[in-house]
Amino acid sequence: MSEQLNFSPTRPYLARAIYEWICDNQLTPYLLVDATQPHTEVPLQFVKDGQIVLNLAPHAIHQLHMSNEAITFSARFGGVAKDIYVPIQAVLGIYARENGQGLFFDPSEYDAVETNNIAETAPSTEVAEPSKKKPSLRILD
Repeated sequence: MSEQLNFSPTRPYLARAIYEWICDNQLTPYLLVDATQPHTEVPLQFVKDGQIVLNLAPHAIHQLHMSNEAITFSARFGGVAKDIYVPIQAVLGIYARENGQGLFFDPSEYDAVETNNIAETAPSTEVAEPSKKKPSLRILD
């Protein structure tokens, strides 16, 4: 009975739970991101030592979506709107700005996970034809 089960990583579930706890306590959620991970789309001018801290306060961002594959939202950086895409394996931690309470993740948690699944969910870097309809994200409960 040496059968090994493949469980999905806990990071996306814990990140969503900690985010909700931080917001329920009227604190400011900060997301620590490894900006060097493939498919990570963050404003590079704010990256320091390969990492960036993003403010996820509901009043600071739009269209937040936290899935098992990525965290996406839109925010303004230096007055310029930018769509953010953070693959879940790039999330190093989520914590409250005011007291530092939160959760930091093992960077090697995703080492054994197939990268094929990650690449399939990442945004395409190909130039797409402009569409007449704006893309939209929705928050799932």
